[in-house]
Amino acid sequence: MIRSLSGWGASMEKGWSLPLLIMRLVLAYGFYHAASMKWADINAIIGWFQQAKFPLPLVSAYLVAIFEALGALLLLLGLFTRLITIPLMIIMLVAIFAVHWPNGYEAGNNGFEIPLYYLIMLFTLFIMGAGIISVDHAVPGKKGRR
Repeated sequence: MIRSLSGWGASMEKGWSLPLLIMRLVLAYGFYHAASMKWADINAIIGWFQQAKFPLPLVSAYLVAIFEALGALLLLLGLFTRLITIPLMIIMLVAIFAVHWPNGYEAGNNGFEIPLYYLIMLFTLFIMGAGIISVDHAVPGKKGRR
């Protein structure tokens, strides 16, 4: 009985790895796109952060752009997955409450729907790790598992 349960757990872990990979790839693409737009005109982003009254707009704009770009790469690879989800979740929370909340839920109205989905996926990766289809899983002593 114990053998079958442990075999079932290992089987489930393999089964979870594909959705975790898909989440990582979707998020990597989303953060790559957002980072690319920021780096294309960082001065406009700094100006927007100033207008929105973000604290330290220059530093904040660069930190967000850096973490989004770094997040895209690390999520793509499945490297330091749990660690990179922390600043990305903070970015999503700030985006939800400071930018999208007044527009309601609907994505079509620039609401918080999409950032909320990102937040949920990031939280899932924070809890579950990158899965076995990742660099995290391949690094000795560092497993991208639960």
